[in-house]
Amino acid sequence: MCDNAKNFVGAKRAIDQLHRLFETQQFQHNVTRERVTERIDFKFIPARTPNFGGLWEAAVKSFKNTFKRTIGTRVLRYDEMLTVLSQVEAILNSRPITPISNDPNDFEALTPGHFLVQRPLTAIAEPELDDVPENRLSFWQRSQLYVQMLWRKWSILYLSDLHNRTKWTRQRDNVAVGTMVLLMDERLPPLKWRLGRVTEIFRGPDDNIRVVNVRTQDGTYQRGITKICVLPIRDNDGSRDEEN
Repeated sequence: MCDNAKNFVGAKRAIDQLHRLFETQQFQHNVTRERVTERIDFKFIPARTPNFGGLWEAAVKSFKNTFKRTIGTRVLRYDEMLTVLSQVEAILNSRPITPISNDPNDFEALTPGHFLVQRPLTAIAEPELDDVPENRLSFWQRSQLYVQMLWRKWSILYLSDLHNRTKWTRQRDNVAVGTMVLLMDERLPPLKWRLGRVTEIFRGPDDNIRVVNVRTQDGTYQRGITKICVLPIRDNDGSRDEEN
């Protein structure tokens, strides 16, 4: 029940038009044809069986465990809890998935945020609050402290898991010149990922790649293979990693 304000009347009119549109066979035909053209096919896992989810359910599990260890028995106000959860949502949706292009000078990666807001999710870096007693923090600062703690724990676990899934299990190269990789750096603030392109590889006595040179927006760095992670979706052949 509402009054006759123009926004309410306009909303009802728009909803009625949308309802009539969905009921037309021509619209349904166009949607079906577009889905076929774009090769969109929905596949669902069985209900109440998260183990079928594999990779994405493992990410949800790792976040839940990290969230519980970070918040613990602390009691948060409603606004604090809402703020923390919103920022944590942005953290999870900021993770790189695959390079946007094969251009060696392009360091931008596709993230879940692109599907939500058509751009990467970003945040202003807040001051480190680890050394400040918690009872001296304002409500905002305390929520930022929790976000920073959760970011550090979750990002380390995520990168470690990503590295384990993309490391070699048999004689094959997982890194090639031009591959986009993530550099492990525990000093980065929330929502910040250090991305770069491999410019040179160095093999060990066993002929496996042990060291690489990585070019980033800030310069070129030499890193051991244990300090970089290949993105979850490979950019050299456009397919998912074999171990996924």
